[in-house]
Amino acid sequence: MNALDSEAFTLLGQHIIWSDMIGNLLGLVTLALGWRRSLWTWPVQFLSGLVLFAAFYGHLTGSAGKQAVVMTVALYGWWQWNRGKGRGGDGRITVRFATWRERAAMAAAAAAGTVGVALLFTAHPALSWDPWPDAYIFVGTVVAMYAQAKGMVEFWIAWLLVDLVGVPLNFTNGYAFSGFVYVIYGALVLWGLRDWWLRSRTAAQPVLEGAPA
Repeated sequence: MNALDSEAFTLLGQHIIWSDMIGNLLGLVTLALGWRRSLWTWPVQFLSGLVLFAAFYGHLTGSAGKQAVVMTVALYGWWQWNRGKGRGGDGRITVRFATWRERAAMAAAAAAGTVGVALLFTAHPALSWDPWPDAYIFVGTVVAMYAQAKGMVEFWIAWLLVDLVGVPLNFTNGYAFSGFVYVIYGALVLWGLRDWWLRSRTAAQPVLEGAPA
C-alpha cells in the first residue's frame, strides 16, 4: 500500500483515504470549472485521474486502467475546447443541445459499453468489486466527459444518471468521502445544467439585423 492509500482521518465512523479525498476534491473543482466553461477544467480532471491512477497502480489494475481512460478523455476535451474556444464571443466554448442522432449514439454507446465492461469485470473479478454498477459508472463518466468536450448540455444529465448509482455504491464499498462528494456533485450538476441550458437558448437565438452584437 502506498501513501495515497493510507487513512487521512475518520469521519462519522468512516475511514477517509487520502487518494479518495484528493481525487474527489479535484473532481469537484473540475465540475465547477466545467460549469464556468473554463479550459482549466481539463488539466484538473487529468490531475484527478493521475492521483487515483497512482493510488491504484500495482494492486487494483482495473481501477488504474479506468483512470488511464479518464485521463485520455481529459486530453481529448482539452483539445476540443482549445480548438473551439471563442466561438461564443466570450473566449469560451459555445454550449448546445445534442441532436437526436447524437443522443441516440451516446445512449447506444453507454448501453453497449456498460454491458461490455461489466462482462469484462465479471470474467476478471480482480478488476472490480461490483462489476455491473462499477461498469455503469465508468462508462457513464466517459460518456459524460465526451458530451462535455463537445459542449453538449446533456453532459450534466449524464452526470446526474451517474450520481444515482455512484452515491449508494461508494457508501456501500466504504468510500464515504466519495459518497459525500457525489451528493455535492448532484447540487453542482443541477446548477450547471441550468446555466448551460440558459446559455444554449441564448446562443440559439438569431441576431436581428441592425441590433447590437
